[in-house]
Amino acid sequence: MRDTHDSKEIQLTTGRSGHCLNSTQCFSPDGKMIVYDGRNDDSLLAANGEVYLLDLTTGQEKLIYRTEHQSAFGPGAGAATFSPDGTMVLFLGGIQNCNKERPYSFTRRTGIGVELKRPMIPVWMDARDITPPFTPGALRGGTHAHTWSGDGKWISFTYNDHILAEASARGEQVTDTRTVGIMFPGKVKVKNADGVEEKDGRMHAVLVSRVVQCPKPGSDEVAKAFDECWIGLNGYKKTDGDWQKRAIAFQGHLVDKDGKLKTEIFVADIPENLPELAVRFPSAGTPSTLPEVPPGIVQRRISFSEKGVSSIPRHWLRSVPDGSLIGFLAEDEQGIVQLWGISPNGGRLRQLTFLSTSISSPFNFSPDGKWVAYMSDERVFITQLSDAKTLELTKKRKEKLAGAVVWSPQGDAVIYNRYTSEGDDVLLQVFMVKIELKNE
Repeated sequence: MRDTHDSKEIQLTTGRSGHCLNSTQCFSPDGKMIVYDGRNDDSLLAANGEVYLLDLTTGQEKLIYRTEHQSAFGPGAGAATFSPDGTMVLFLGGIQNCNKERPYSFTRRTGIGVELKRPMIPVWMDARDITPPFTPGALRGGTHAHTWSGDGKWISFTYNDHILAEASARGEQVTDTRTVGIMFPGKVKVKNADGVEEKDGRMHAVLVSRVVQCPKPGSDEVAKAFDECWIGLNGYKKTDGDWQKRAIAFQGHLVDKDGKLKTEIFVADIPENLPELAVRFPSAGTPSTLPEVPPGIVQRRISFSEKGVSSIPRHWLRSVPDGSLIGFLAEDEQGIVQLWGISPNGGRLRQLTFLSTSISSPFNFSPDGKWVAYMSDERVFITQLSDAKTLELTKKRKEKLAGAVVWSPQGDAVIYNRYTSEGDDVLLQVFMVKIELKNE
C-alpha cells in the first residue's frame, strides 16, 4: 500500500561546493544541528579537506575542521557522525603525509574526532603502528565507516591492514581482506611514534570478526567482513532470556557448497569485560597475520538465504533500537531489491517492503523502530514495519538523489542529499522533509 505524504522539500544548504551527508548519525542529539563534509561526490573523499556543522535554527554554517596540505591525493576528510552526547564529531581522514607517491587509500586512513568546544583541533581516535613488534591496541592500517554505539562510549569501524596489503603485493600468501573492529576508551601509546605514519590514539582498538584467506566451500568461514552495525541501542535479548549488551552485526562473504561467493549476515557477541580481556590477552599481529580477535567474542552466522544479501546498492546493516531486528537488502523472487529483517538470534527472514521498483540507497530505521526510510526510483519513501504501509515523501525530479535518508533523533524529519543545478555547476545539497507519523 503506497500513499503520498503531504510534505514539502526544504533545501537546507546552498553555495558553490558539495555538502555530503554520512549514511547515519548526522544529527546532534537535540536535532538542532547536522554535520556533513564538503564532497560533491561520495567517491572523492581523498580530495575533500573540510567538515561543517549547520545550525538548523539559524541556518548558519560553521567550518569545524580543515586538513593541512590538502591535495587531490589526500589527506582527505569525510563521512562525519555526531556522538550521542553531542560533544564530538567523528569522521575519517587520510594519513597526514598523503601525496602523489603515498596517496590516500583503504590502508592509509584513520578516525579523527573534533570536540565542538575545540573546533579545528583533531583528536586521533585509533592508534597506528606499522613497525614490528607492533603495539597491542593500535592498528596497522586504515579504519573507516565509524559508528557510535548507543551509549556513545564505543565505536565500530571497518578495517584494511597496511602490513598485509604490502605483503600481498609482494606475492606472499596472507589474509589481506577487509574486516570489522571496535574501539573502546583507553589511551594507546606507540613507541617512537612520529605522529604521522605512526601515532598514539585515544581509544583501544581490536578486531571482532574472524576472517580467512580461503573459506572452505559450504562452511561459515568468512572471507571478508564489512558494512556492520551495532545491534540495538543497548544490545538485544537472547533466546535464553539473557541480555547481550554489546554486539555487532556484519555482512560476510562466504563460499557456498557450489563454490560461489555469497554474502550472509553474521553476529559478533562482545563480552562486557572486553577491555579487561584485551589487556590480559594482547594481540598486535605479526608481519604475516592480522591481530587476533580477543577471546570471549563469539561469532556466528544468522542468515541462510537463497540469494544472499544484495551488494547493489551498497548498504550498511541497521538494527531497530530495541535490538530485536536487523535490516538488510536482498532481492525478492522477481529480482526487486527489498528490505528484509532477521532476529539477531537467527531464524526466519521477514520481508518488510513490497515495492515495484528496487530500493536504491542505504536505509535507516526511525528512532522508535516503527518506520524505515530509503530511496527508490529517484524518490524518498518511508515504510511502516508492522504492515508495509508506504508513504512517498518526495516526487521524482530531474535533480538526482544521492546517499542515504537519515532520521532526526525526534523522528519528525528526514534529511538526504540531492544534486542541484546552479549555473554551469551541479552541486550536492542537503534537503529535509518534515513528517508527522501516526503509527498504527
